[in-house]
Amino acid sequence: MRRRFTVVATVLACLAAGAAVADGTPDRDGGGLRLETLSGPARYVSGGAARLRVVVPRQVPLEAVTVAVGGVDVTDDFVADDQASHALEGVVRDLPAGASTVTAAVSRRARASLRLVNHPASGPMFSGPQQPDFFCSTPAHLAGFDLAGPFLDDDCSLDTRAGHYYRTTANTWQPYDPAAPRPSDMSTTPSGVDFVIRWERGTINRFVYTIAVLDPGATGPATLPHWNRKLIYYFGGGVGVGHYQGSNNQSESRYVYGLGAGYAIAWSTGTKTSTHYNLVLGGETAMMVKSRFVTEYGDPVYTVGLGGSGGGIQQYVYGQNHKGLIDGAVPQYSYPDMVTQTIHVGDCELLERWMDQKALADPASKWRQWSNRPQLEGLAASDTVANPYAQLTPWLATPGSSECINGWRGLSPLALNPKFGTAPGITPEQQAAVEWTHWNDAVNVYGRDPDTGYARSAWDNIGVQYGLKALVDGNLTPGEFLDLNADVGGWKQPQDAVQEGCPFVTQACPSDVDVWSVRNVNAPDANGVRPRTEGDVDAMRAAYRSGLVFDGRVDIPIIDWRHYLDAELDMHNARQSFASRQRMIDGKGNAANQVVWFTDARPARAFDQTPMALSVMDEWLTNLRAHPSRGVVGNKPAAAVDSCFGTDGTLLYRGRDAWRGILDLGPAGACTQRFPIGGTSRTIAGGPFDEQHFKCALQPVDTAIARGVYGSWRPSEAEKSRLAQIFPTGVCDYRRPDVGRAGPPPRN
Repeated sequence: MRRRFTVVATVLACLAAGAAVADGTPDRDGGGLRLETLSGPARYVSGGAARLRVVVPRQVPLEAVTVAVGGVDVTDDFVADDQASHALEGVVRDLPAGASTVTAAVSRRARASLRLVNHPASGPMFSGPQQPDFFCSTPAHLAGFDLAGPFLDDDCSLDTRAGHYYRTTANTWQPYDPAAPRPSDMSTTPSGVDFVIRWERGTINRFVYTIAVLDPGATGPATLPHWNRKLIYYFGGGVGVGHYQGSNNQSESRYVYGLGAGYAIAWSTGTKTSTHYNLVLGGETAMMVKSRFVTEYGDPVYTVGLGGSGGGIQQYVYGQNHKGLIDGAVPQYSYPDMVTQTIHVGDCELLERWMDQKALADPASKWRQWSNRPQLEGLAASDTVANPYAQLTPWLATPGSSECINGWRGLSPLALNPKFGTAPGITPEQQAAVEWTHWNDAVNVYGRDPDTGYARSAWDNIGVQYGLKALVDGNLTPGEFLDLNADVGGWKQPQDAVQEGCPFVTQACPSDVDVWSVRNVNAPDANGVRPRTEGDVDAMRAAYRSGLVFDGRVDIPIIDWRHYLDAELDMHNARQSFASRQRMIDGKGNAANQVVWFTDARPARAFDQTPMALSVMDEWLTNLRAHPSRGVVGNKPAAAVDSCFGTDGTLLYRGRDAWRGILDLGPAGACTQRFPIGGTSRTIAGGPFDEQHFKCALQPVDTAIARGVYGSWRPSEAEKSRLAQIFPTGVCDYRRPDVGRAGPPPRN
């Protein structure tokens, strides 16, 4: 849908014909004059330009309307709007920093005004002070954009460049000269058009952005007859902790299928989570990049989000936080958000260390059989999948591995250890001067601890009873349960952290092996209990308030698609689609606007369902534009329903009951049976399915025993005493809300 930002437009006088004065909302009789921003919210204009629409009463000729900015007439920059029934559209440029007033008038008695607030193209708009230790892209990474610099200032700004490139029959991109003969290796799009694109590159909000669109005639943005008037914003994935401008991903920034189908593609290193995971900054960057697109290329019929992993997270989070940024979402391999993933991912190495130590000490240990490890971790494990760290842990002679290892190893130090991270091309001195954590990357959200000066961290495991479900189910003895929870420990506070060893720091290999980062785990106390880690409640509440936590309040069409990768021990485990769904149910009462599709990837990822998802999304958004009164759910196409597909992409099952038994107590649906869903260390510990729980409320050990939390186990006095030593402040009571919970996030 083509969403409009109209609420700040105010009609200041009525028409002589007697129409009522409007208050910033459309006049039902068409009698009101009004101004709309098409390129984004009026208070968040950037780069000195914005695309506007003047909606004119039907009885007033368009040529009777004048438009001015700050008293300067700009009427000549407005023309009849071919996307509206009776309106003008144009771009206002050279806006000064700060506020400007745009006025549309028919006469002295009929006026509408709009207050625009302009911000520099280098940012920020609302994300707060910019990171001081920010490093520009290396020459090698700039070359990935066909750029060579030089940087214009300390913000890593680059001149904006646009060139034409053609897709060869060998599936590569080559520069295209429209004055030269047609290249012999030129490919064509599925519609038979020469596959030539205009590729614009520059910097916005300090990050490199790109805009690509079909332009075989090399006519430029003013005339693009082969653009289908639809925009894909491609959000990039990966895991990064900031301080770097970023690198290109050609398969995203020049998405071949989308370009060939006629879509324009917007992309930025600042909306790529391998660059950073500050999604306040990322949302701001996405708004600025889209504003650039709409201002220079025109208002698309709709904008659909696309992207996997962190790219999927961004669609959920920005769909929640920034209404109108995207009209539909196709998140792939998604999670609800990043920050709540750290909760259980931070447990991985703590649990792996305990199980590995047991396997090392006892050749008959059950933990030598990898398929037993989900009893503590919840995540998938396999007795056959290769362990990439096997040479560093030779005592684990049996083959196999776990998702904690294959999918997540190294990410706890990346998110939590201020000494571990780095950026391409920097010196050891520069590396040592930066606090490399997710919390510091988004310090404008989390704040700093006034005592230590380090960014506040939300990671917490106070009172968490690891392996509780395994104990209740009889898969863990009381002695093992006590030993596990006494020894599992927590992570050191940032001021106490030290640099990692091998394999995370290559210079430490091969001698200084520490796959578990045990050097940064709290040491045992006099009772042989490793203390847990207490997170900062202010940081947790800030995560909620800022919208870094996906709270489920999103109402756009969503087709959540993934290959089923649990058998590969891939980090993109299948349960995450339903964690998002549960949050939507909790946040707004239903998840009817979300569709979940899985495609089998056993034995290999052989089919890409994305083109089908884009086709169904196109039908959905087209329906919604034609019949807005029916709403998102009422405009669903027949194919927009929960489904699962075979390895070759053929439909296995489609229906509302496809995933029954995951979030309800009904019998397993057809797709549920074929694609089993795992848990996490925190669900094994009794936490909620959707993982939205930074810090549990506590209950005394005696209360937990009286409530039957431990199943059939009735602890002896000695065991009660040990529980009290392990959990001196009590154990988790997941019946109560997250202690770190705050109010709903603001929306921009």
